[in-house]
Amino acid sequence: MKRNEFMATAAAVISFPFLAFAISEKQAKRAEKGFKITAGEGRLHGHIVLQGVNNNIMDVKVSGSDTNGDLAIFEQTSLSPGRGTPLHVHHYQDEVFYVIEGEYRFQVGLERYTLTKGDNIFLPRAVPHAWTQVSKTGKMNVLFQPAGKLEEFFLTMASLDHEPSKEEVRKIFEDNEMSVVGPPLEIN
Repeated sequence: MKRNEFMATAAAVISFPFLAFAISEKQAKRAEKGFKITAGEGRLHGHIVLQGVNNNIMDVKVSGSDTNGDLAIFEQTSLSPGRGTPLHVHHYQDEVFYVIEGEYRFQVGLERYTLTKGDNIFLPRAVPHAWTQVSKTGKMNVLFQPAGKLEEFFLTMASLDHEPSKEEVRKIFEDNEMSVVGPPLEIN
């Protein structure tokens, strides 16, 4: 056996226990059993009442801490007709919205969509998108894969004691792995 092959084999054999430990530690950070989240409740933080972009309520249904960051699911109760998100990009997460009630407008890239009860929309990572609430009230499930920093983003927005400036909003987005790239979607 050549010296380089021997060294590579030895390194692999020696590192195997450390790799196995890292994998088992990662598994230990996942939920070990299923759980139920009652309708109308937030699992970890109660109702997260947002400030700034809109005044909606986010309830954590499945946290990134349950899935080692692989997935997060939120239920959004929409209380801000005519308001939504600025055009923005998630650098690392895909998003799926499922409309439970109400009407929303979405922009994904250059395409625009109207969604109502029962509709889903997929928003791929790195594609600019925005949404605006059309109806007086509404409700959506929002799934992020991987979870990323969205839970932290919602908690930060909820902790504000003032209406943030556009610059503050932009910074909060940036701090949570997103970039604002345009204005909110207007409904006409």
